[in-house]
Amino acid sequence: MYNYRIILSSRSPRRRELLKGLDLPVETAADCECDETCPAGLEPEAGVMFIAEKKSDAYPRTLLENEILVTADTMVLFRGELLGKPRDADDAARMLAALSGNRHEVVTGVCLRSARERRVFCESSSVYFAQLTDEEIDYYVSRYSPLDKAGAYGVQEWIGYVAVERIEGSYCNVMGLPVSRLWKELKDMTRSSIL
Repeated sequence: MYNYRIILSSRSPRRRELLKGLDLPVETAADCECDETCPAGLEPEAGVMFIAEKKSDAYPRTLLENEILVTADTMVLFRGELLGKPRDADDAARMLAALSGNRHEVVTGVCLRSARERRVFCESSSVYFAQLTDEEIDYYVSRYSPLDKAGAYGVQEWIGYVAVERIEGSYCNVMGLPVSRLWKELKDMTRSSIL
């Protein structure tokens, strides 16, 4: 695996931090500009994988033989509604009020692509939120940056400390990248390829 150059195409500092934690030679590139809408009727898992693939296909250059491109998309699913990034502070507060005292799913789709192969997979984690007061929601929205996060929160921030009662599944997936599964897929992918 260490013979490969891993390229993460993402604006997310959380994804960059998580991938660098694998101690692999990682290069970060700007997020590939593409339309992040998916066809109506797709299940959430299929939707995030579809968008992760679209991001991969939008990468602006041909990959070299020793390169693997990583793209991902994360959504929060609550009672059948997909919660992406909030439009504004009011939308963020609305999302957090809905999640308060309830369970939701965090679903991440990942696309790994080399010059020879493409792998797309999805991971889901269940997150249980404690009941939040309006004051706690306002505190978080006004002091942190919920507008760049699916579901309007970052589990690694203050809200994760006070609101997340438990997680079933990968904590890293809730941050935006299921690194344990990613490691297994990268290992398998590099073993199956001959440079």
